[in-house]
Amino acid sequence: QVQLVESGGGLVQPGGSLRLSCVASRRILSFDAMNWYRQAPGKQRELVASLTLGGRTNYADYVKGRLTISRDNAKNTAYLQMNSLKTEDTAVYYCKADVRRSDYWGQGTQVTVSS
Repeated sequence: QVQLVESGGGLVQPGGSLRLSCVASRRILSFDAMNWYRQAPGKQRELVASLTLGGRTNYADYVKGRLTISRDNAKNTAYLQMNSLKTEDTAVYYCKADVRRSDYWGQGTQVTVSS
């Protein structure tokens, strides 16, 4: 079993930045991948970024160049650095860990981009 706790969300103006954190209850070096998803009101949850154990990253086209996924193995933490935020980035952001054949989700953190 894996517990994930996200933090770092909040209210930010367009063009601003936020860094989300996802702390895992186990060593993330044992995970196949760490992922960030988001879900806006009335929309389906969608993949934003992923980072494999081997270090390969993947981003949704609409966030390329603005968002960066990373991890700190010593802290068992994954991050999502978000720059040049837009109003359409408003959503609940979720962390997901891929561990063998299981997926584990965090509870989500709200990001609101508004002037």
